[in-house]
Amino acid sequence: MDSDAGLGSTADDYESLLSTTDAELWKSAWRNEKAAPEILKYDVDLIQRSRQQIQLMEEMADEFNKNGVDPLTVSLYQMDLDRTMFLMRSYLRTRLQKIEKYVFHIQKTAEQWNRLSRQEQKFAKRYATDLEHHLDQSVLSKLPDQYRSHLRQSAASEEDDMVPEPKLDTYVICKSKKYLGSFQLDDG
Repeated sequence: MDSDAGLGSTADDYESLLSTTDAELWKSAWRNEKAAPEILKYDVDLIQRSRQQIQLMEEMADEFNKNGVDPLTVSLYQMDLDRTMFLMRSYLRTRLQKIEKYVFHIQKTAEQWNRLSRQEQKFAKRYATDLEHHLDQSVLSKLPDQYRSHLRQSAASEEDDMVPEPKLDTYVICKSKKYLGSFQLDDG
């Protein structure tokens, strides 16, 4: 009986170890970013750690090729490298798409702005400037003065009613890591 309890504990430890690997963290971050209507906090540690791992894995694969290591082993390393790079690229691409879509909302909301990395903040500033310039050149300069804002429909508008915002009241799908039984979320 005691051996069963120890075995269950070991299995739980192994499961928790597997769930916290960088690959699992990437999958989770990628899924969360894809599913969330707004931009989430940038995970600096995961990105930096993964970039270092990618560099090491590339060096290792090159070394294996030079030393004549089994091609199957090299291809397994390359598959793991490709998987990590796919998740990182897709995660960053999703974030850039959200920045492009909600750039003016993100700029005017300090909480949203602080969720971006420095590079993303630079991109958002440049993108907003370029978009404003493009709108001014192509459309707004040809309109009467009261309609020349890229944020408001007219000068009479008191709010920035032309700024798209993420729809926070939409459904979000989530997955439990373990069985919870019947469960109901509060409406608040």
